[in-house]
Amino acid sequence: MVEGPVRRERHPMTDLQEVDRIATADHHLAVVTTTRADCSVQASVVNAGVIGHPVSGEPVVAFVTYGRAKLAHLRARPRATVVFRAGWNWAAVEGRTEIAGPDDPFPGVDQERLRLLLREIFTAAGGAHDDWGAYDRVMAEQRRAAIFVHPERVYSN
Repeated sequence: MVEGPVRRERHPMTDLQEVDRIATADHHLAVVTTTRADCSVQASVVNAGVIGHPVSGEPVVAFVTYGRAKLAHLRARPRATVVFRAGWNWAAVEGRTEIAGPDDPFPGVDQERLRLLLREIFTAAGGAHDDWGAYDRVMAEQRRAAIFVHPERVYSN
């Protein structure tokens, strides 16, 4: 009988450094899962990265979305799992989520801070842009929101 790798839970700071290493190795692509009202799982691919929380400074996994399904799920059930992989290496972060966006006011994050925060997340997720003004306009037009996943469980192979 062949057994798979043992899952280990580690200290979140150490794990998020490993998460970021794996994320960087494959363009910060991640699968994000949320829970529908019927308890089934919805999954999508996003670019995500590790940043300091905009209020507490604690490290969190963050991504930007405008997906109606993800936002509706996270508003109703604020939990998500984010899985990064690079080759056969992978790391998962599970935890409570928060939303900061034009339709989701967030204490300590005004419109200007949100504009800069969306840039910060984009950059942490491996992005670069030649025209930040155009980027800001698109984010505002699409009513993009920042999602923060607080690491409650972090595990990898």
